[in-house]
Amino acid sequence: MRRNATRRSGFIPTHLKHLLIPLVWLTAAAASAQGPMSSGYKAPAPQTAEQVPPSAKDAKAPLDVNKLFASTCGWCHSNGGRSPGKGPQLMGTTLTDAEIANRIKNGKPGQMPSFAGTFSDDDIKAIIRYIRELKES
Repeated sequence: MRRNATRRSGFIPTHLKHLLIPLVWLTAAAASAQGPMSSGYKAPAPQTAEQVPPSAKDAKAPLDVNKLFASTCGWCHSNGGRSPGKGPQLMGTTLTDAEIANRIKNGKPGQMPSFAGTFSDDDIKAIIRYIRELKES
């Protein structure tokens, strides 16, 4: 006997059902999780100026240059700037303070990023002081 050539309305072949059911389930699960890869964590609302304690508004903590070189600068300036790495050794540099400040602010294309918006003038002075005081460890 020959199978009916016409298909019933709403008929989904069995082999496609096995693909569609997990797809529908995953889509629903992702939507209920507030987006893909969401942990459901909601960040606290940012503090307004009125909520920030007066001490945090008035005084900026001084830059910890040792931590800075241990984390950020140390990627290129090894051993806290005492040894060359991807970047040059900073201990004993012949650059002037103005040249070092310019390099920190503006970087060097293809070699060092600009940190102009990252550090204040006082921060840069502290970094230069750190470089000038470097000694063999």
